[in-house]
Amino acid sequence: MNPAQERTAVTVTAETAEQMRALGTRLAGLLRAGDLVLLTGELGAGKTTLTRGLGEGLGVRGAVTSPTFVIARVHPSLAGGPPLVHVDAYRLSGGLDEMEDLDLDVSLPESVVVVEWGEGRVEELAEDRLHVVIERALGGDGPGAVDDAAAGGTDDGAEDVRTVTVTGVGARWADADLSALRA
Repeated sequence: MNPAQERTAVTVTAETAEQMRALGTRLAGLLRAGDLVLLTGELGAGKTTLTRGLGEGLGVRGAVTSPTFVIARVHPSLAGGPPLVHVDAYRLSGGLDEMEDLDLDVSLPESVVVVEWGEGRVEELAEDRLHVVIERALGGDGPGAVDDAAAGGTDDGAEDVRTVTVTGVGARWADADLSALRA
């Protein structure tokens, strides 16, 4: 198999928003400058909560909130690590052409770039990337279901179970021990 096509995956269950944040913190321990992370999941699934945990784990400045209305936020590191570039591609329909206006290809080598709603839009930025798919057990209609974007990325009240599948794509992730993501 071509190294750019190699895949490794792990599935984790998060029963609470705090567990989702903790997963993000553990994931941050695997990331380095140049990593691209694509987050997929319905509104309110926990994409921003996971990214909040990433920010904590990376030791970045500023509150990590949904960038829906500003499209992208840059959080510089307070710990000497890479900055976190948090992008919400939900309102962007032009694929990579529209994403190029954000200069993500310029930011990527020295940053960790996380793109919510990035699947099908930004894969061409990097052969090596992580795809994180968050699925809700209750289909988004259960108690605690909160719309990520409408609530400014605050889905901390959600208590329904999420199944999170993290898939590494490319040579960078071929030998990575993603089992460290399990609690």
